[in-house]
Amino acid sequence: MPIPRIAIVGRPNVGKSSLMNMIAGAKVSIVDPSSGTTRDRVTAIVDLEGPYKNSPRKPAEFVDTGGFGVYVAEGGRFDEVGNDLAKLTNSIEFQIARAVEGADLVLFAVDAQAGVTPQDREIARLLREHRLGGGNPNEAKSTKRSGGTPVPPAAGKKKAAKKAGGKKKAGAKAEAEDAAPPSLAGGPPIRVVATKVDGPKWEAHALELAGLGFGEPLSVSSMNNYFRREFLDSVYELLPEPTPDDTKRVPADLYVAIIGKRNAGKSTLVNTMAGEPRMIVSEIAGTTRDAVDVRFQMDGRTLVAIDTAGLRRKRSFQNMIEHYALDRLQRAVDRADMVLLLIDATEKISQVDEQVAMMAQKSFKPAIIVVNKWDLAAGKPGRDGRPVTSEHYEKYIRAELKGLPYAPIAFISGKNGKNVKAMIDLAFELQAQSRERVTTGKLNRLVRGILDRKGPSDIRGRFAKLFYVAQTGVEPPTITLVVNHPELFTPSYLRFLSNRFREELPFPEVPIRIIVRARRQREDDLTEETGEVKVGRGRKGVSERVEGRRVGRGKVDNLVEGIDASDLEGLGDKWLTDEFSQAVDAGDTDPLADLPSDPDAYFDDE
Repeated sequence: MPIPRIAIVGRPNVGKSSLMNMIAGAKVSIVDPSSGTTRDRVTAIVDLEGPYKNSPRKPAEFVDTGGFGVYVAEGGRFDEVGNDLAKLTNSIEFQIARAVEGADLVLFAVDAQAGVTPQDREIARLLREHRLGGGNPNEAKSTKRSGGTPVPPAAGKKKAAKKAGGKKKAGAKAEAEDAAPPSLAGGPPIRVVATKVDGPKWEAHALELAGLGFGEPLSVSSMNNYFRREFLDSVYELLPEPTPDDTKRVPADLYVAIIGKRNAGKSTLVNTMAGEPRMIVSEIAGTTRDAVDVRFQMDGRTLVAIDTAGLRRKRSFQNMIEHYALDRLQRAVDRADMVLLLIDATEKISQVDEQVAMMAQKSFKPAIIVVNKWDLAAGKPGRDGRPVTSEHYEKYIRAELKGLPYAPIAFISGKNGKNVKAMIDLAFELQAQSRERVTTGKLNRLVRGILDRKGPSDIRGRFAKLFYVAQTGVEPPTITLVVNHPELFTPSYLRFLSNRFREELPFPEVPIRIIVRARRQREDDLTEETGEVKVGRGRKGVSERVEGRRVGRGKVDNLVEGIDASDLEGLGDKWLTDEFSQAVDAGDTDPLADLPSDPDAYFDDE
């Protein structure tokens, strides 16, 4: 069976996002004192630990929601350009309704320090009457207000609300059932959570919240973790016993981070891929703030699309929320398997687009440059007066985004779904490319041929000499070169080498990480003032490290003989670390006395 889903609801600024982060043990939701920080549904799967050591873990999906009626009151209603944020109220309440509708348990968060407010009583009444989450999503999507915003079920007519909530019960029996904790007939169980109980003096205030009719409240403080263990144990007891299927969750086949500047169409694309209005879509720039994971299936494959906040220049940031949103964006890129860089086809590529492209480049994640809103730009007159085609726009992108010359380009329309499935198929192809491996022999022959034809050198007449090369990682493909002078491999030469690799190796459209390192430590670093000699990488003790043995005392004199470059063939990168090196006492004799005066001559091939 699916894992339980727990929705956290309440009015603005009662500590829902702080509670979410405390439960998840990570910075999942953005926390800020200003109202309306959270807008979309932010989810996190958490394995709750039981009160005893032998208690099985219970997985649950927690859903953080926006504040109910956040932009109705004055104060913070307009943004810096005069957009009325009250237009987002209906969309936020619709997302709250969807969270409650699909929840197995509802945590109604109330500020214990502020007490029960009229807004809290209104939310409690809506929860009790099933008007907060009992609407029909199809009706909500088909019913439109001015501006094209979907009307949430809670904002429907009184008649529709009565139909969703059922007929009212009469008499003392109805009052008893309404007051019976923790569940109501026909809906998920509801428990009141008294937040901001920062100490013993607030415990009595928390108990006053029992008057809302949902039983004894659960007290907790997300700031100083007061009553944290008791709160988590109470939630643990409310969940059903886990099944073997719950403990063995299948991971997603692909994690995709969708990044771009504001109003590029990221949320619209996520809704199209998910097949439901999962994200709030608005013409107001900067609607999305949190990094929201949306899980869906397509053609039998499970994907997680991470919708992120739109980026703009830092000097235009209005508050700390935008800095937090940028941090969530960078975290989303780090934990994703690949990146979709959205470009608005109706606007010129700006400096912000270049900054986002640089972020994707530095992450070493496979990237697709997605030209969104292509249905609005295709065929329109371009700079030269001719109709714009995909070939012309590709040349324009390559000239502007020079940091991603290898990234493929996809022309889509996120609103009507044109080429979205082909874009997903391309994403899986890039994932397969990033997991390819190349044999060591093929790499050595390729790199030696490149260095023989055009190897790096300097004004002092030094030339690069390759000792060993191997692929030491995937996702991204990582190629490690062991050379005599790593400083000769400048960034420009590494770009040249990377381009040659894309021509010859099965990594034509994914980033390649190249690591250049020396074969040995310098001689003056090997001799310490204590009279001990540290056996370094690639110097003495190679055969012992291959066999997995330590270099012991009395074996130093016999380590040098019989080792040349051919002995390094087939060695893995783990054998070239200091894990299999040991400091040995040189004694009265100097083990370096018999070495040639020229250090480079020691490593010459015979």
